[in-house]
Amino acid sequence: MRTLLLLFLAVTGAVLAGAAPASAHAALTGSNPQQGAVVTQAPDQVSLTFSEKVAMSDGAVRVLDPKGKRVDTGKPFEADGTTYGVKLHSGLPDGTFTVTYQVVSADSHPVSGAFTFSIGAPSQTSVALSGTAAGGGVVGTLYDIGRYVSYAGFILLVGGAAFVLACWQRGAGIRAVQRLVVSGWLALTGATLALLLLRGSYVGSGRIGDIFDLSLLAQVLQTKSGAALVSRLLLLAAAALFIAVLFGAYARRDEDEEPVRETGGEDATGAPADGGDPAGTSGADRTGAGVRPGAEGAGTDDRAEDGDRAEDAEARDLAATDRRDLTFGLAIGGTVVAAGLAASWAMAEHASTGIQTGLAMPVDVLHLLAVAVWLGGLSTLLVALFRAPAGEQIEAAAVRRFSRVAFGGVTVLAATGIYQSWRQVGSWSALTGTSYGQLLLVKVALVAVLVGIAWISRRWTAQLSEAPADVAPPVEEPATVAAGSGDARRAAQLARQRAAVATTRQKRVRDADPVRTGLRRSVLAETGVAIVLLAVTTVLTSTEPGRTEEEARGATAAASQRSGPLSLKIPFDTGGEDGKGTVEVTLDPARVGSDEMHVFVVRPNGKAFDVPEVKVAFTLEAKKIGPLPVAPDRIATGHWSAIGVQIPMAGDWKIAVTVRTSDIDQATVTKNAKIG
Repeated sequence: MRTLLLLFLAVTGAVLAGAAPASAHAALTGSNPQQGAVVTQAPDQVSLTFSEKVAMSDGAVRVLDPKGKRVDTGKPFEADGTTYGVKLHSGLPDGTFTVTYQVVSADSHPVSGAFTFSIGAPSQTSVALSGTAAGGGVVGTLYDIGRYVSYAGFILLVGGAAFVLACWQRGAGIRAVQRLVVSGWLALTGATLALLLLRGSYVGSGRIGDIFDLSLLAQVLQTKSGAALVSRLLLLAAAALFIAVLFGAYARRDEDEEPVRETGGEDATGAPADGGDPAGTSGADRTGAGVRPGAEGAGTDDRAEDGDRAEDAEARDLAATDRRDLTFGLAIGGTVVAAGLAASWAMAEHASTGIQTGLAMPVDVLHLLAVAVWLGGLSTLLVALFRAPAGEQIEAAAVRRFSRVAFGGVTVLAATGIYQSWRQVGSWSALTGTSYGQLLLVKVALVAVLVGIAWISRRWTAQLSEAPADVAPPVEEPATVAAGSGDARRAAQLARQRAAVATTRQKRVRDADPVRTGLRRSVLAETGVAIVLLAVTTVLTSTEPGRTEEEARGATAAASQRSGPLSLKIPFDTGGEDGKGTVEVTLDPARVGSDEMHVFVVRPNGKAFDVPEVKVAFTLEAKKIGPLPVAPDRIATGHWSAIGVQIPMAGDWKIAVTVRTSDIDQATVTKNAKIG
């Protein structure tokens, strides 16, 4: 057990000490003005577009002028869908402005970043950005540790209780098993309280001093993550009642139903427990023959004894019925509580956002329950094999039952894991080209190793006898101190020696059965791999899903890929004499911000068409922006130009060009084009 504990701490330290800040699960895919853009006029607002919905508090988006002074109103608003904006003060000077943002993605993870844009021309800026990303630093490490401990506590609590009810009901009275399940409850409860306190600082400033800020705690309670943590605490209160019944009344009923009574009654063969003869008297058999003198009521005693046996049988039947009812009630109640605890993760993390959330959340609940039943049951089996007293070793039938339960858990785990992998990764390129996909491959490899060791354990299980033979050589116990010696120190020393001798004897008894020894070693190896698997899973849940990362990359690349100007050719016909031709509109660099526009008008034969007037208007119908009129200047025959054309937002813009060929003949032609 000490080896297992050291392995647990080493893996936890290695994973968490080297862990980077929680990766963003929502990515910034666009902004207006764009990063690095130079605009001729100060915008009224700054807008940010993310790959999914995010939560924003006051001050989540800040715009700083070249001197580091805030020029935003501090109250972000949702513009449309996944686009959010913040208003700017009027009269902004020229220079380089810095936009910083810190938001919370839909799956509860913090997202932060910064970019710059310039008004008029770039300039020097005094803004110094912090090097710590959201979710990093000491608070981020503590939060990751809390998440790891909460997962471990859930597995021990749910898996240990399921193991007792489904596989080894006698284990409810084993002190080591009780300590394991209660430790899981304490770990999950303590970690949940810690996460609730850390949450405000984790998604905000990242300062340790803000952990006990009650105003931040009040804000956290109003969020989806805060509601999930509070729900988990309420369910843990119900779990405490479940544990009290499981290890209280349920365990006592098991003790009361031993096949051999401790005092009075009969043993399993029908013989009296006190060693008397079957008739219960020294001088009579069951037929009444050989009645001693003066015992004329022997036949009556036989009938009374038969009645007592019938009453005992009826009492045992009633006790068995009560126990089945209690087992059924505990199973139903425990399942409801366990599913609720699992749902507290599903409703606030990966499963709650993205595609098919209505299916993903129940699948996530099943996935967590399967993990708990398998790995938590495995931990309980390990404790039973190593820590149970020699006279209370786990039966072979209970181990075989767990083998079947674990196989079912692995089957559910595989089915739900395949669906979750497809949903979070989405493509082979994301599986190998993203951090999430690579961690998922490591997790799959660990599960394969775990299943391989479990196969070895199943082979040992098939060879188990019902009880280990006590063939250990006797251990000579130290002599006791003579009565009245008064040597208290010597008595304490002898008590310690007797305890050590008893421990040694129990260990020799356990090690006397080579099959159980092999099973203990294979289960210990399974548990060690499971600890590493849990650490990888914890890191995986704080990593941006591969599907989201690839979509964000694609959106960012599409927004930044402009190798040349946008060019549109639109035929027109004003209806008058010599009123046909083609108008060509070019926009350079065709992105959000300031652009340069050129308009060329040519006749059907390709020669320049010197028309009296050309006007252009831009409309973004999806956002109800426009029409934004532009009056280009005539540069030469058939050539008009306008510099500083402002495109306020990326989207599918309708470009309308009005061409007038005479005093009364004109036509307006339109064409859509993606800009930005």
